[in-house]
Amino acid sequence: MTLYLELGALLVVTGFVAGLIAGLLGLGGGIVLVPAYYFLFSALGYDSAHLMQICVATSLATIVVTSLRSVQSHRRRGTVDMEILRRWAPGIVAGAVIGALVAARLSSTVLLAIFGLLGMVVSAQMAFGGPKEVPEAHRLPGEPLRSVLSAAIGFLSVLMGIGGGSFGVPVLTLSGLSMHRAVGTAAGFGLLIAIPSTVSFALHGWGLTPKPPLSLGLVNVPAFAATIAMTLISAPLGVTLAHRLPARQLRRIFAVFLFLTAARMLMKAFGG
Repeated sequence: MTLYLELGALLVVTGFVAGLIAGLLGLGGGIVLVPAYYFLFSALGYDSAHLMQICVATSLATIVVTSLRSVQSHRRRGTVDMEILRRWAPGIVAGAVIGALVAARLSSTVLLAIFGLLGMVVSAQMAFGGPKEVPEAHRLPGEPLRSVLSAAIGFLSVLMGIGGGSFGVPVLTLSGLSMHRAVGTAAGFGLLIAIPSTVSFALHGWGLTPKPPLSLGLVNVPAFAATIAMTLISAPLGVTLAHRLPARQLRRIFAVFLFLTAARMLMKAFGG
């Protein structure tokens, strides 16, 4: 009982931090949740060949709620570009579904390595590749590049169990959007990624063991519920902070979170 109480307390704290990051960086909180779930479930004895799938799936399930709340907050501030969401939605959804099907068939070690490597790449881009401010609509990619990029954002985000910010924000800022507008729009990407992938993961893994108790397919319901309870409170706080911090500061925060988390997951993947 003590162990479960400690787990619940850690999930509450993790959920609060994840919601804060969701609003602040448009990440959906997955960059915190995936490793947090992984280490918590491992400590409880559920370290198995499909543990990372459970962590990824549960993280994406929470992103359905956190991204929705984040999008609502950003829309009130006028930083969500609905035209971009409409045009990029088909590719993002298709990439997310394919990503869920692929992730369900990979081992935990492979997903750990993917999380670490992709996290390092995005962290480096955000730390050292700060885009210049240019007129927003002039550099947005058209077809077929838009379809390729949108599908890649959906696919890679699902493999990492994160929202649209990790890949969407760099793509949108390099395409000419301001940092604040890119973060708001990327929160919408997270919603497009999380809904189809969560459904797919929930339909898989019914016969897999061991799993944390009360798992719906590959989605752990208690972890989802505990996380959501706190992210609904903290996500709007993150949005408020996002609009008070300068764009350069946001990029640095983004890069630091990705780098530290990616490094730890790489160490775990290679036996560190």
